[in-house]
Amino acid sequence: MGQFLFMAAVFAGAFVVSYLLISKVPTRLHTPLMSMTNAISAVTILGGILLFSAETNPLEKVLGALAIATAAFNAIGGFTITDRMLKMFRRHHE
Repeated sequence: MGQFLFMAAVFAGAFVVSYLLISKVPTRLHTPLMSMTNAISAVTILGGILLFSAETNPLEKVLGALAIATAAFNAIGGFTITDRMLKMFRRHHE
């Protein structure tokens, strides 16, 4: 249980620091930041999948599944928004 509390504290600290940093990013750096968060989401998905290869308790399995689901949602949303932004720069042929 002590290890779980430590990991939860690290997660909470990372969340706060990330929120503070991302909220201060200028809008012109939004696209590079989004591609970086997609890469981080991919690492989170791989970490969650690796979690299922080890012996863990049910709570850790649920948290791993939640991490995979939210990271996949973030990655798919990031690619969707990037595609929408790229379509804005395409020339329309008539």
